[in-house]
Amino acid sequence: MKVKIVNHSHHKLPEYATVQSAGMDLRANISESIVLSPMERKLIPTGLFIALPPGYEAQVRPRSGLALKQGITVLNSPGTIDADYRGEVGVLLINLSLQDFTVNDGERIAQMVIARHEQAELVEVEELDTTERGAGGYGHTGVK
Repeated sequence: MKVKIVNHSHHKLPEYATVQSAGMDLRANISESIVLSPMERKLIPTGLFIALPPGYEAQVRPRSGLALKQGITVLNSPGTIDADYRGEVGVLLINLSLQDFTVNDGERIAQMVIARHEQAELVEVEELDTTERGAGGYGHTGVK
């Protein structure tokens, strides 16, 4: 699949790190460093603009290393970029650690996964069919 991209950043295009990687790293495109204090959130620009084919979305997800080592994650994870969105791809980062975190220009701050999706047609009914699980949720499976 081909995705059209406009690169207004001064960094190379996102790319897959390995042959079987699901996500491409997104980089901060900023003129000066941004400090995220504990529990602070900021929208970090990437300088990228994309046009996805109909039936696809781009998901902006945290980078596992930043999450584990620094406590930095994507607040609305995964952030969805719809096929008809033409604005700049931004990454909403939050600092869940106890220390300040500095975002530097060119730093890999998130990953982007391109995924196919369907639009559902909702059919209103009076009741649902029954299943073994029923209404059990949040921690229900695996509990004996």
